Amino acid sequence: MGGFFGVASKTNCTMDLFFGVDYHSHLGTRRGGMAVYGPGGFNRSIHNIENSPFRTKFERDVDELQGNMGIACISDMEPQPLLIQSHLGSYAITTVGKIANQEDLIREAYEKGHIHFLEMSGGKINATELVAAIINQAESIVDGLLLAQEKIIGSMTILLLTPEGIYISRDRKGRPPAVIGRKEGAFCVSFESFAYINLGFTDYRELGPGEIVLMKPEGIEILSPAREEMKICSFLWVYYGYPTSSYEGINVEEMRYNCGRMLAKRDHAQADLVAGIPDSGIAHAIGYANESGIPFSRPFIKYTPTWPRSFMPTSQNQRSLIARMKLIPVDSLIRGKSLLLIDDSIVRGTQLSETTEFLYQSGAKEVHIRPACPPLLFGCKYLNFSRSNSDLDLITRRIIRDREGDNVSDEILADYANPDSQNYKDMVEEIRKRLNFTTLQFHRLDDLVESIGISPCKLCTYCWSGKE
Repeated sequence: MGGFFGVASKTNCTMDLFFGVDYHSHLGTRRGGMAVYGPGGFNRSIHNIENSPFRTKFERDVDELQGNMGIACISDMEPQPLLIQSHLGSYAITTVGKIANQEDLIREAYEKGHIHFLEMSGGKINATELVAAIINQAESIVDGLLLAQEKIIGSMTILLLTPEGIYISRDRKGRPPAVIGRKEGAFCVSFESFAYINLGFTDYRELGPGEIVLMKPEGIEILSPAREEMKICSFLWVYYGYPTSSYEGINVEEMRYNCGRMLAKRDHAQADLVAGIPDSGIAHAIGYANESGIPFSRPFIKYTPTWPRSFMPTSQNQRSLIARMKLIPVDSLIRGKSLLLIDDSIVRGTQLSETTEFLYQSGAKEVHIRPACPPLLFGCKYLNFSRSNSDLDLITRRIIRDREGDNVSDEILADYANPDSQNYKDMVEEIRKRLNFTTLQFHRLDDLVESIGISPCKLCTYCWSGKE
């Protein structure tokens, strides 16, 4: 995934930029970068943040990165922002999204005379550099941004820093958010709406899908209006979004309370306590506890000072080790208890299975699992949520393969996605047995959509339904 922050100010913007992007550290753990423009021109810094937080790596760069305008990012993939020199002039660029047709676009670039791309480790091409190559095919920056919107299959939100201001292009269907804040003498743009609150900015407005604006210290100029069709990612509310953020006017924390409440309404589990798998399941669990009357407790506490997010390492063994090491049990709240746990989702199932085994070893009598979203059946085509290489990384798809063989039709997959079908029920039961849960009940997609509270046609639910 990744996050971004940009500032256009009448005065030096570096500290706002530094703290604003640092508030996006939950969105990525591999690369961080800042680029500014000031009297001395462009200046940029990029660091590896896999083993050290963004703030630690960049605090020494702040004095050198002086300028009144800047863009910054937390990236879980490629190093960025990039500094580009082209017929459109000099600019810095950072992106958030996923290019599904990258190979086709690279081949097209070569055919049109693009000589080379810089190769990253592992032989991959920097996606942000590819976006810049597309933009540079046009006669103006705005035309280039529009061209990128049309050519890229997947998603792409772009910040482009020039001497005249910061161009902001939200993804064509608005899959990642982009919100603008303002204060006296400055504007900012952010992935997460909470990131600018403590910097003195107030909400100005969210960009619509496909909208392109130019942000200057004096104001916002609309260069291309918003499109009608929106498909914002539903998983932002379920998991990825920070609790204090809002997307399309819907707060993440409040949505998660609603989610847990609706889970409880369809459930009749008998348990001694409700707990969230820390930290992403806590708000869902509070909503469930408030609705069900079962007390909310914390039978294990996540030790956060030194452990990074567990799903980011490439190795499954590393992810599992980190997940296990982070959880510290509270014996008196586990031993002899029937526990109902809410996690944001089940992907591979490995970590949750180990957590369950850890609870049984700690004396738990029963472990009931209630994921806060439906079963994941399709890998995301639109955002880089994980480094999964195949749908078979999903426990659901492995079970379906075992039941149906290697060639499963769209019709059969649709039946497994239907919570009222026998195939769905059999799949859920098989997950329960493999992961050794006492009971297992997923959130329904219709309830999830209602938990969010915006029009279903504006939400992307592809990972659960397989529908575009």
